[in-house]
Amino acid sequence: MEFWTDQKGRHRWRIGMAEKKEEMMEEVLEDLEKDAAEKQAEEVSEAEETETETEAAESGEQAEETEESEAEDGQEAPADEKKGFFKKKKDKKDEQIEELNDKLKRQMAEFDNFRKRTEKEKTQMYDMGAKSIIEKILPVIDNFERGLAAVPEEQREDAFVVGMDKVYRQMLTELDASGVKPIEAVGQEFDPNFHNAVMQVESEEYDSGVVAQELQKGYMYKDSVVRHSMVAVVS
Repeated sequence: MEFWTDQKGRHRWRIGMAEKKEEMMEEVLEDLEKDAAEKQAEEVSEAEETETETEAAESGEQAEETEESEAEDGQEAPADEKKGFFKKKKDKKDEQIEELNDKLKRQMAEFDNFRKRTEKEKTQMYDMGAKSIIEKILPVIDNFERGLAAVPEEQREDAFVVGMDKVYRQMLTELDASGVKPIEAVGQEFDPNFHNAVMQVESEEYDSGVVAQELQKGYMYKDSVVRHSMVAVVS
């Protein structure tokens, strides 16, 4: 900066171009700084206002949520109580159903046992009746055997003898089909469950305790003895 006096005697300041540019730059910078500060202040103010509004909104939402939650709890409590009440009734009904099912199962089991027991009793009664009839038929079979055994050899071809033999064999076939079987005796070891020893004999063919002779044939019906074999055992 230069100081000088003009023609009229007035004092003047002469500012150099470089100094003038510096002053202009300083002014511009000051203006920019001022604008930036004002803008920053406005942004801070707006941010504070926004934050305040956000907090207020959040507080309001929380309050509404709390009220709604309390209201829902208030509504759900009776509903739960009501549900629990009906649930108890349902459980009682289920218990009754289960009890009835148990009773039904027990009754069905008892009926099944009764049916099996009845069938077994019927079978036993049938077997007893069958054995009673077989016992009455066996003497007839014995008489057929004795009669056929007494026929002389020369008369075995007679029509009467042949007819009697056919009747005898037919009766044996029917008894066999009904489960009646003759008991093996001769040559078997004496067994008191099947044999009835009425005498002792000497024998060179069989050992001691073996049945040597069958005096009357014994029979079994299924697994039970109808009549024991009457036998002679080797002493």
